[in-house]
Amino acid sequence: MTAPYMGKPISRVDGRLKVTGTANYAAEQDPPRLAFGAIVRSTIASGRIATIDTAAAAGASGVVTVLTHRNAPRYAGPPHKAMVDPERGEKLRVLQDDRITHQGQPVALVIANTLEEATHAATLVRVTYSAAPAITDIAHARAVLPTQQKTDQGERQSPVQQRGNPQGALAAAEVKVDHQYVIPRENNNPIELHATVAAWEGDRLTLWDKSQWVDNVALEMAAIFGVPPESVRVVSPFVGGAFGSALRTWAHVPLAAMGARVTRRPVKVMLSRREMYYGTGYRPHTTQRVALGASADGRLSAILHEDEQETSTYEEYTEAVLDATRFLHSCPNVYTRHRIKRLNVHTPTWMRGPGEASGVFALECAMDELAVALQLDPVELRLRNEPERDEYRKLPFSSRSTRECYRVATERFGWGRRNPEPRSMRDGRWLIGWGMATATYPSNWAPAAARARLLPDGSAEVSSAASDMGPGTWTSMTQVAAETLGLPMERVRFTLGDSRLPNTPPHGGSMTMASVGSAVQAACRKVRADALARGSEGNDLVAAMRRIGQPVEATVNATPGADAQKYSKHAFGGVFVEVAVDPDLGETRVRRVVGAYGVGRVMNPKLSRSQCIGGMIGGIGMALMEHAVVDPRNGRIPNANLAEYPVPVHADSPPVMDVIFVDEHDPHVNPLGVKGLGEIAIVGIASAVVNAVYHATGKRIRELPVTPDKLL
Repeated sequence: MTAPYMGKPISRVDGRLKVTGTANYAAEQDPPRLAFGAIVRSTIASGRIATIDTAAAAGASGVVTVLTHRNAPRYAGPPHKAMVDPERGEKLRVLQDDRITHQGQPVALVIANTLEEATHAATLVRVTYSAAPAITDIAHARAVLPTQQKTDQGERQSPVQQRGNPQGALAAAEVKVDHQYVIPRENNNPIELHATVAAWEGDRLTLWDKSQWVDNVALEMAAIFGVPPESVRVVSPFVGGAFGSALRTWAHVPLAAMGARVTRRPVKVMLSRREMYYGTGYRPHTTQRVALGASADGRLSAILHEDEQETSTYEEYTEAVLDATRFLHSCPNVYTRHRIKRLNVHTPTWMRGPGEASGVFALECAMDELAVALQLDPVELRLRNEPERDEYRKLPFSSRSTRECYRVATERFGWGRRNPEPRSMRDGRWLIGWGMATATYPSNWAPAAARARLLPDGSAEVSSAASDMGPGTWTSMTQVAAETLGLPMERVRFTLGDSRLPNTPPHGGSMTMASVGSAVQAACRKVRADALARGSEGNDLVAAMRRIGQPVEATVNATPGADAQKYSKHAFGGVFVEVAVDPDLGETRVRRVVGAYGVGRVMNPKLSRSQCIGGMIGGIGMALMEHAVVDPRNGRIPNANLAEYPVPVHADSPPVMDVIFVDEHDPHVNPLGVKGLGEIAIVGIASAVVNAVYHATGKRIRELPVTPDKLL
């Protein structure tokens, strides 16, 4: 056997391809006779198309055709629905009728020989509208209970949950806090813009698409165009960041396929940065009320947590905003209520740490406010309310290392030196603040398949339809395969990102390592055992393959076992932040972040640390910068660009980002013992920043982002 690879800080196997520019992304595909599509978008938020004149555009130089609702191919049936799609409502049926549901809705597709010709001709399409009243101001929209709340893993829940007598306990509490917290709409802004290249050969469709779930894209396109699923191939080997934006199949994908079918040429449709704000989803605007009641010694007696979240008029999108509140801290009386507001906007979608990042922000800010009211250290408050089991599901935790996370993080951070009085710590003229929060995210495992193929020369090919938007799937799966097969990593070639490969769940929800990794391990175990049995060479796999003289292959579907529902399975962490605030300018700088995480087995500490750093930076953006402004008159987003929608850059990143993984063995979560890391890395960061800002300034900001105007 070779030395173990799992758990080692191995560099990315695909790193050289990326730094040399030889990794090909969706928009870089260039099949022969390629044409280009430019989308014409609605300028109203509600109503109907009255007239649409395409004559000038059709006659422009290089234009091949112009598609509108009058001449576009008809959908063969309703689009396929998957776990990432809202349970209620139906996805936008693009160019199928004259109805307008939101600003930026596609109303035409211009296809031309070059991108420049398509873009110019799109400006020549003339559209008039019969506008209808639109609700675009979330402050004036009516909040209603959703038909059924749905998590990012497809779990269905009642929108109202209660245990005990929370209202009575809150009224009787010795100490209480009751406040509202607001998170504005935030947009996924990956470096790689969304793009699709579509090509038909008869009734067979190939799509090169930016996707976190190629199998889902294939099924949806098969449903739309009425072809068998096996006639659609989706290829997406490299994804330049997505953060959830590529989990669903957006309108530009069927548009590219329509254009290719009509023109009988491959067609590329690539969104601009501005179009990303209308053409893909976003973290929805949420307003949350958190009321906490406690005894004078800091024991929680009541938690009431209610939220309202925006969605579109045509789909009922919901997030697990309140899930963590039900089990994160021990409390006998808990009430949660999730409501939605229907607006003339396009549907929100999953964004890193969906639900938990939003809900934990409000909950952990409220816990900090309670600690202040109790004159109790924020860490001590959480320790006094550390649950022994999941009090919501009434199950034991598969493992929970929160106490250890607090301990090692406080030691590394130097929390014991904190003066609890606001505005008491300074560095020259800068006000210094220290804040903390708890982090959590569910440990998910979904059915997945993988194929392992041993070759006569003793090398191996392992494959699965998984995606890699940056966390290192290429590398971590190669590590699992090489160690399981007992081969050097350089003798193992892993392939992903193709719907013709064995099926996998979406690349999201922190479940890729648990799901696909377990399938890769199982397939490699089986193919190794088969080869050794056939080769009769004891434990020498290479000798066995030489003896066999032909490939040996195994495909395995890995599914959660019968005991999957016996435990409450979550990753946990404690995050600590130091900020410096300029008292005259209101400028806030994050100087240090320390995060300690209990995430089960860490497959690759190097990649995992990188994941956590990315999440920390994303949380800083959430806390201090990100805010999509929605014009209440028409639903336009005037700051739909990276100049006016700021995201953190290197200069905004703290010089110290310390990541600690506590030693945690969990045999219950999945065969690999991993809990997932991508989502939890952002959870709690925004609340820790806001709590630190309060400690620095004495000003409690409850509406993100914390901009200078709110501090002056």
